Amino acid sequence: MNYISKYRSVLIYGASLAAAMFLMKWLEWRFLILSHAFEIYAGIIAFIFTGLGIWLAMKLSKPKIKVVTIEKEYSGSRESFAINQEALTQTGISARELEVLELMATGLSNQEIAQRLFVSLSTIKTHSSNVFFKLEVQRRTQAIEKAKRLGIIN
Repeated sequence: MNYISKYRSVLIYGASLAAAMFLMKWLEWRFLILSHAFEIYAGIIAFIFTGLGIWLAMKLSKPKIKVVTIEKEYSGSRESFAINQEALTQTGISARELEVLELMATGLSNQEIAQRLFVSLSTIKTHSSNVFFKLEVQRRTQAIEKAKRLGIIN
């Protein structure tokens, strides 16, 4: 209590300054709202439509097809695998192209396949491109996966 009576004039002066500052800020805010009401409303509407546009773009750009990869262990032996002759004739893959495709599936590079089959690198590239064309794929991994699906290779 002694503290308040000692600094009474300072506290009154501080409170009056705070009230004056509050009044000035209130008048400034009121002036801002009244003189710039259209810009404020237009900005709020633009912000809302921007948010809706981003939300809609995120909804529309999501893929509609979900790819699920199923891995299962193969318990059979390599000898029990039988080539699907119908798929082989339907695709038109030759015996040499099938040999190249099987070596691709083992993970060999074009150079390694050429050395193993005793042919040139350009011949292997030609066989590879023929396999890609006949299986209607773009890459080695796609060719191997499609050939396995069709039962052409193991």
